[in-house]
Amino acid sequence: MNAPETRTDTAAARPASRRALAFIVLLVWIDTLSFGLVIPVLPTMVMRLGGVSLSEASAIGGWLVMSFAIAQFMAAPVLGGLSDRFGRRPVLLVSSAGHALAFLIAAFAPNLLVLFIGRIIAGATGASYATAYAYIADVTEPEKRAQNFGLVGVAFGLGFMAGPALGGLLGAEDYRLPFLAASAACMANFLLGWFVLPESLRQDLRRTFSLARANPFSTFRRLSAVRGPLLVLAIVHFLWWMAIQAQHTIWPYYTQYRYGWSPQDVGLSLGMVGLLSVLVNGLLVKRAVKRLGEARTLRAGLLAGVLAASLYALAETPALLLGGILIGSLGALAPASLQALATSMTAPDAQGELQGALNAISSVTIVLGPPLYAQIFASVSGADALLRLPGAPFFVAATMAGAAFLLVTMGLQAPRRIARA
Repeated sequence: MNAPETRTDTAAARPASRRALAFIVLLVWIDTLSFGLVIPVLPTMVMRLGGVSLSEASAIGGWLVMSFAIAQFMAAPVLGGLSDRFGRRPVLLVSSAGHALAFLIAAFAPNLLVLFIGRIIAGATGASYATAYAYIADVTEPEKRAQNFGLVGVAFGLGFMAGPALGGLLGAEDYRLPFLAASAACMANFLLGWFVLPESLRQDLRRTFSLARANPFSTFRRLSAVRGPLLVLAIVHFLWWMAIQAQHTIWPYYTQYRYGWSPQDVGLSLGMVGLLSVLVNGLLVKRAVKRLGEARTLRAGLLAGVLAASLYALAETPALLLGGILIGSLGALAPASLQALATSMTAPDAQGELQGALNAISSVTIVLGPPLYAQIFASVSGADALLRLPGAPFFVAATMAGAAFLLVTMGLQAPRRIARA
């Protein structure tokens, strides 16, 4: 008699799981959308609140991004540990509500200090991606997890495509509107989750919260496992992530300074970046790896990054910049192929250790990159600049991507030999 009830329960659970998965994908999309909404108007907001020039605002903007990244880095393992103790649902709901509050604080910030406070809260409460992945693992059969994790990646790309474009349109009316829109979207996410989202973690699978496990710096211990050819890939990973921080950090400042772009122009250009990233990830990566192999695909992606950053640095006209965007979209070939190479060179029981190490490296670049590029841009674009070279940050980025390309070309001739061994 129990068997039919078990089958019925399982069948009934499937629609609920699908609804929960749809909500999680929506949550990631809204989180990314809200982050992208405010990018085009940050230069205007910093200049207005601080009474500073564009070049000075870029330096402050770098510290804003850094504060957001540090808060996210510190909060991510804490939220993960709390979700293991109290369940995924309360952590996701608190994250959505906190994110809504953070954007509301920033929208009405009377000065830069309050703006910093809002961005720090946004970073801490926006560190919900790990919990979202854990939720998917809870409600998905092992054989379907990869494709469902892929849905999260698509949601991330679509959010970054729509967010800046919409933020630019709203910012053309009032630079505070994108922050209000981001707050409203996160609050809608909270309310939807409150009424729709079920808990995914069973009581018998929960564990006590541990401060030792929640220590974000313990992640770096995993770097000790990276040796040999994997060390080459780890360095390449660091250089690539450092290179792409240039675009993430100074794009709105650079395009406004060099071309006089409005927030709407900035948003549409970043929307184009997001769209091309989705297309390359969804349509080209798999075909390129199948045809060229992981190592050649990685080199192609890195070379595209070098060429794109160089074009950004040299682009006297928006047309050349848009050409750089088209070439730079092929840079999306690099992360996927690097992951494939790294996992193929790692034992099955060490895959988690590998991902922890790579995530730690990425975290470092997100903290270090923004202030580095912002300070470079401020020093070569201000009224007192000894050398007026606004493209200098992208030259630095091109150098880093070029070093990564050379490392792969000269130091990674061994993946297939390792595989055979």
